Amino acid sequence: MPSLSVRFAAVLFCVTMVAATPLAQAQKRYDQGVTDSEITFGHSLPLSGLGSATGAVGLAEGDYFKMVNDRGGVNRRRLNFIQLDDGYNPARTLEMTRRLVEADRVFFIFATQGTPPNIAIQKYLTAAKVPQLFIGSGASRWNDPQHFPWTIPAIPSYRAEAQIFAKYVLAHQPSAKIAILYQNDDFGRDYLIGLKEGLGPHATQLVAAQSYEATDPSVTSQMISLQASGAGVLVIASIPTQGAQAIHKAADLGWHPLILINYVSNSPATVLRAAGAEQSKGVISTFFNRDPTDPQWQGTPGLAAYQAWLKQYGHDLNPADPQNVTGYVMAQLLVEVLKGCGDALTRANLVKEATQVTDLSLPMLLPGITISYSPSDYTPFRKLQLEQFDGKRYRPLGAPVSLE
Repeated sequence: MPSLSVRFAAVLFCVTMVAATPLAQAQKRYDQGVTDSEITFGHSLPLSGLGSATGAVGLAEGDYFKMVNDRGGVNRRRLNFIQLDDGYNPARTLEMTRRLVEADRVFFIFATQGTPPNIAIQKYLTAAKVPQLFIGSGASRWNDPQHFPWTIPAIPSYRAEAQIFAKYVLAHQPSAKIAILYQNDDFGRDYLIGLKEGLGPHATQLVAAQSYEATDPSVTSQMISLQASGAGVLVIASIPTQGAQAIHKAADLGWHPLILINYVSNSPATVLRAAGAEQSKGVISTFFNRDPTDPQWQGTPGLAAYQAWLKQYGHDLNPADPQNVTGYVMAQLLVEVLKGCGDALTRANLVKEATQVTDLSLPMLLPGITISYSPSDYTPFRKLQLEQFDGKRYRPLGAPVSLE
């Protein structure tokens, strides 16, 4: 018969194992879309329609996740990223998002592009408590954790960028008349508001403002009206198609104002090439990512890794398009957050991890620019870099400018 000490040890072992089993199980907490081997998430993106130029961001994200999967996934889980075409049509975005959540049963929605499409799905995702994570819009409305804690942006504030433009104009052309072309929605109106805020008591220098609809095939009439104002500075707050049209039309009209264009539409490979390199000379914009074609980054480890990824996985991408870098950076941001979640892959914990990112420096961000969030402030960037196009590439204008 076993001794008392042996029997006590056996009982203690059994009790320990019974207690340990629920503990081990508790360490793995999953919501819809997560298993031991896979994380399913998705988005819709504009692969067709007038907003299709921004689709490159989403394509790059998908290509980055292919590389991650080939390297073993995140915490041994494969990333199942579902992408659907919404044509930059908000009604279609809502339809596609419902399909992803209710039929494909995704864990979260990632990096939907554009302000109107994200507005269309925000209330639905909030009611369903599905994270609308790292969206491709810098509208000020997204920084509202009190009312919309599930909606987190991943690109700089439009209003803050417009304020930077205003301060630049006041510093370099203090008496200039200013005109603005903007998209007639929350996206474009943020630039109009931010420009006025940045001008402050000099807001009377804003002598003309013309809006266009995202579905408008041309901005010709708006540009004719803006030229007639006699403005010497033009701010363009548009998506890429209309941005290229505006720069080209200004040149056609023989109008040569100082042009400041929003970062959404500053691509030299798409927007400025379509507008014409000569017509685009002197255009100013803001940046947070490194331009992979810029000679100053050649030979750096970050660019070498980016180029290796692009060569092996980016077969559907224009190698010169800087929007690839945005997708690459946003995908890296997501991977960092998913790593931090470990096995606690619930929607609430995903948002918690995302809003605890602090001064994250990624290899393809510009020096001095990092990503940070807090539970009370969803603004991802605190600085932007002003740069000017010289006909071949953009050149920095001083050090990064604070958005504070």
